[in-house]
Amino acid sequence: MPIDRVQALQSLLEQDPNNSFARYGLGQAYASAGKLQEAVACYRELIAANPDYVAAYYHGGQALERMGHTDAAKEMYEAGIEACNRTGDGHTRSEIQAALDIL
Repeated sequence: MPIDRVQALQSLLEQDPNNSFARYGLGQAYASAGKLQEAVACYRELIAANPDYVAAYYHGGQALERMGHTDAAKEMYEAGIEACNRTGDGHTRSEIQAALDIL
């Protein structure tokens, strides 16, 4: 995982803790590096601050699946479907539903 990317995202979050895009990017960076617990923590923080950031549910569920936490992944996917319904995001809803159907 490129340290510069993580440090840059962390720096952005220090300046603006409510920067949803930076928090999502940090989660993605951790997930790409196989640091799944850190990734899930980022996605959960993002969801707590911005419950309509639907991509966080999908990628959080994916990370939980990779960790072998299928029950937690299912819960995250189900919450993501609710968020998609609130926001009218049919595309992400179909992706989350497909992941849920595979579990």
